[in-house]
Amino acid sequence: MTHDVTVTLAALGVAGQVVAGLLIVTAALWLVGARIPFDLIRAALWGYELWAAFVVAALATGGSLFFSQFAGYVPCELCWFQRICMYPLALLTLFLAYHGDNRAARYLVPFPIVGAGVSIYHLLVENHVVATPAACQIGAGCAVKWINEFGYMTIPTLALTGFVLLIGFLALAASGDADDTATLSGHA
Repeated sequence: MTHDVTVTLAALGVAGQVVAGLLIVTAALWLVGARIPFDLIRAALWGYELWAAFVVAALATGGSLFFSQFAGYVPCELCWFQRICMYPLALLTLFLAYHGDNRAARYLVPFPIVGAGVSIYHLLVENHVVATPAACQIGAGCAVKWINEFGYMTIPTLALTGFVLLIGFLALAASGDADDTATLSGHA
């Protein structure tokens, strides 16, 4: 059962990477002045981007708890820092989505930005690009690859995917108000 859940979470991670890639390309196009792809995504997701952020944060939280509590994988020091950035988002995005409070989404963006930074550093440690910090040598260690699905999908890769998705969904939520989007979708 552990393997089946791991493969399912890894497959969700790959799907998340496709969506994250789409969000990154759309943001890059927006930065160079091509507004139409951004406006289309924003209009299509308006009202649901906080729910999408909640789903991502809840899956990431549930997945990390599954890995540590059911699969028996010992979280390393860097995993704990990533959890600190992810766990509050599951609850906070639920509250914001329920209340439709897109304005407050901007205050949550630092959590996934810091979490993404930790995930990138964790990937560098895990792949021996940088030396393993002394704190990471206690317990299982930060360089242990508990999973390695599809040849690259590890726990820090899953975390980075979740954080990038959260940055995208929260940025979309905070990008404007309902009046702007109603005009975009022709409902003004």
